[in-house]
Amino acid sequence: MLQSEISKQITTPLTAPAFPKGPYKFHNREYLNIIYRTDLEALREIVPEPLELDDEALVRFEMMAMPDVTGLGSYTECGQAIPVHFNGVHGDYLHMMYLDNHPAIAVGREVSAYPKKLGTPKLFVDSDTLVGTLDYGALRVAIATMGYKHQILDVKEAYDQISRPNFMLKIIQGYDGKPRICEIICAQNADIIIHGSWTGPARLQLFSHALAPLSDLPVLEVVSASHILTDLTLGQPHVVHDYLAND
Repeated sequence: MLQSEISKQITTPLTAPAFPKGPYKFHNREYLNIIYRTDLEALREIVPEPLELDDEALVRFEMMAMPDVTGLGSYTECGQAIPVHFNGVHGDYLHMMYLDNHPAIAVGREVSAYPKKLGTPKLFVDSDTLVGTLDYGALRVAIATMGYKHQILDVKEAYDQISRPNFMLKIIQGYDGKPRICEIICAQNADIIIHGSWTGPARLQLFSHALAPLSDLPVLEVVSASHILTDLTLGQPHVVHDYLAND
């Protein structure tokens, strides 16, 4: 393959890329979001400067079933997002994410900075309850439950929840063992269409695991919950802070 052709590729293997080129559009993406209060000192240990925590010690546990994603297929994902602000912009710092789809893991880490790892999340309805579970290997590390469609959630509130900017930390080591990329990335969902949104009573259990340590941000109080069905397009990431440039 000619050098001029190689430089046009987006990932490897050259003849069987790990993922196709975007944009990545999501159809009938289903969210279970549980916002909970946690330990403030634990948050301070986790959120990287120069991001700043908002006034309350909150975390959003999000479970997302994505049955139709252009180029990536069908998968389920879950993780923790922490409300923060940076240079006057309020958004969420994506702390950790677990999903069951290799192309989505690869593109999330390579093209953007989504902190994705392999796990087995599931979102399903059990009689009158919306249930989200996460297994890491053979062990269960999270169980989220919410009353199924108990109350209509205002569409604007639903839109505001999933349209907030996402801040992510990207670190790539160079061949000398020193950081080659170390920066804060920001991306925001676009083309959002809300098909339905609901709220109801909710509970969240997090179990200790060395390699899936969601419980390091313990659940002290469930503040609110939402169930949202939507279409959207994954936004283009951009750098908002370069640690190496500021050394």
